[in-house]
Amino acid sequence: MEKLEALKRLFPGKVDLSESERLRHGKDEGYPLARPVLAVVYPESVEDVQKALQWAREWGVAVIPYGAGTSLEGHLYPTREAISLDLSRMNRLLEVRAEDFLCVVEPGLTRKALNEALKGTGLFFPVDPGADASLGGMAATNASGTTTVRYGGMRQNVLALQVVLAGGEVLELGRGVRKTSSGYDLKDLFIGSEGTLGIITRLTLRLHPLPEHVHTLRVFFPGVEEAVEASYRVMATGLPVARLELLDELAMRALNRYLGAGFPERPALFLEFHASTEEALEAESTLALELMREAGALSVEAAKTEEERKRQWEARHQAYWALVHLYPGHHFVITDVAVPLSRLAEMVRYAQGLMAEMGLAGNILGHVGDGNFHTLVPVLPEAYPKAEAYAERLVERALELGGTCTAEHGVGLRKKKFLPKEHGNTLEWMRKIKALLDPEGLLNPGKVLDISPSPGYS
Repeated sequence: MEKLEALKRLFPGKVDLSESERLRHGKDEGYPLARPVLAVVYPESVEDVQKALQWAREWGVAVIPYGAGTSLEGHLYPTREAISLDLSRMNRLLEVRAEDFLCVVEPGLTRKALNEALKGTGLFFPVDPGADASLGGMAATNASGTTTVRYGGMRQNVLALQVVLAGGEVLELGRGVRKTSSGYDLKDLFIGSEGTLGIITRLTLRLHPLPEHVHTLRVFFPGVEEAVEASYRVMATGLPVARLELLDELAMRALNRYLGAGFPERPALFLEFHASTEEALEAESTLALELMREAGALSVEAAKTEEERKRQWEARHQAYWALVHLYPGHHFVITDVAVPLSRLAEMVRYAQGLMAEMGLAGNILGHVGDGNFHTLVPVLPEAYPKAEAYAERLVERALELGGTCTAEHGVGLRKKKFLPKEHGNTLEWMRKIKALLDPEGLLNPGKVLDISPSPGYS
């Protein structure tokens, strides 16, 4: 094929045409469909990204940026003929400015690799979605996670971006300062744009001091509703909790089977407090425990060592894989929603009741300090449509309560149908921005906003 020969000449040693890699790059972890991309290209510089986009314009082929493949909503599925631009070779830590609490990285560097490289500086990068995602991918989906309640998600921790537009122009967005009132905030336009507006090639990230004192707890409740009520009481006091995570009874049972964790098999809140003094830490955690006991807490366990703290949070991050292990041969429908904190208990109650009403089993877990939770529903292939219907009804209810269809997973393909209800006529302005920045519709087409596929490829 002439176009592929041209691509290989342009990128000697940087193009993979193997069936396995083409298919791996045409799917993500949570979307049920997969399709091989035309080719996988591994750029190693901004100039390589520009060359790839020039080739794509010449041949009319779409470009899908690829980080670590940990997305969940169909971000990587090619809706038309496309190459995957795998940025994993652009993985350098370019600069650490400890005195300014920031660093500069390439997009393929992962969050774990960054924090490993920051050892000895007294600083860390806090955004923790669980998966060892690439930092460029995390910015593209506006990732968040267990520490967002204290430190914020990617939007709050990206100070500046370098972005290459579909036409090849390089933009420098933002500044390496904590605040600015200069000009339109175009940087935040690209955070969460899922590779549809431009390709991120450099990030300036905000770093935080490592906490001097950490207190980690597991608190168990008779039911999920009591746990959610306790989480609301903690947030209502303004306590500076660093992590506040809900795991239901099924999640605890799955973790015990998968990790041999030995947890009580009851709904739980996993909490963590960060403080600069032992006295502040003691006062904050004591007040939180009082509030949780008032809400019906049955028992409390403290992680007494650094190793035990790591095991607790590793268990939280392994909750999905534990459920997969508990239900072999099943497909999994995962969704995330967020609602105002005052409606969280109502939303969780609805999620539980609807699951029972539809005859489904699954677990509810998530970042309840942010009003955000996930449902993971295992089903055999023939029951997949029922689980999808459950997820859709869950989103509809969240929107009715003033929430959002996705708090951190992004829109991709799966959540597009809900954007008109969530955004109204603002959606048309989003389309105008997309048309301005990517007039030929080459960048991750079909994601977030509807774009007609090319003839013969649907």
